[in-house]
Amino acid sequence: MSERTVALVTGANKGIGYEIAAGLGALGWRVGVGARDGRRREEAVAKLRTGGVDAFGVPLDVTDDASVSAAARLLEAEAGGLDVLVNNAGVTGGGQQRPGDVDLATVRTAVEVNVIGVVRVTEAMLPLLRRSASPRIVNMSSGVGSLARQSASAGEHETGPLAVAYSPSKTMLNAVTIQYARALADTNILINAACPGFTATDLNGFRGVRTPQQGAAIAIRLATLPDGGPTGGYFEDAGVIPW
Repeated sequence: MSERTVALVTGANKGIGYEIAAGLGALGWRVGVGARDGRRREEAVAKLRTGGVDAFGVPLDVTDDASVSAAARLLEAEAGGLDVLVNNAGVTGGGQQRPGDVDLATVRTAVEVNVIGVVRVTEAMLPLLRRSASPRIVNMSSGVGSLARQSASAGEHETGPLAVAYSPSKTMLNAVTIQYARALADTNILINAACPGFTATDLNGFRGVRTPQQGAAIAIRLATLPDGGPTGGYFEDAGVIPW
């Protein structure tokens, strides 16, 4: 294992993922920039390196078994292992998502990336994480994944428009996080779900009120939890989110 902390951030070529990579790199960590698009990935790596981050590119399509397996091998060869995994890659699913009008392909797209993609990457990286002294997994969720906040009685929180693809995909991601926390309870791996808040990214047409740097803060905090810190939790900057 490398003497330096090694992190992999998926979907790190732009937006919140890029800022997570930058923030972890500022701590002196080696950071793998996971992304599908080769040009954007290498541009992000170059920009991070210019800013003093020890970054390297990781070709990674979270929907493709071969790509994810190759990424695990690259981390072993390039960095000697992995300490922290941030599952940030995600999509809205696109299209009309109001119940009664949704195309099932839209639902499948959201679940394939936001849920199955996270499981695929996590499974591939677990053998590396188990060798780490202080392994951490952060799953980038959303406040719209909270069933408590989505319920009709929880009017104080803005949960966005009706979205039968994106919002339930984040609810399922939260459930996946709990399952892994239970399975890993007897290990030193801490896994938590993070909500970045309504952040201005291309996912929402840059309508968000928070900057990507602000949105990255909770992931960086959970990625740097001390040994014995919380696991199986759901957090935003203000604290714990009700499931």
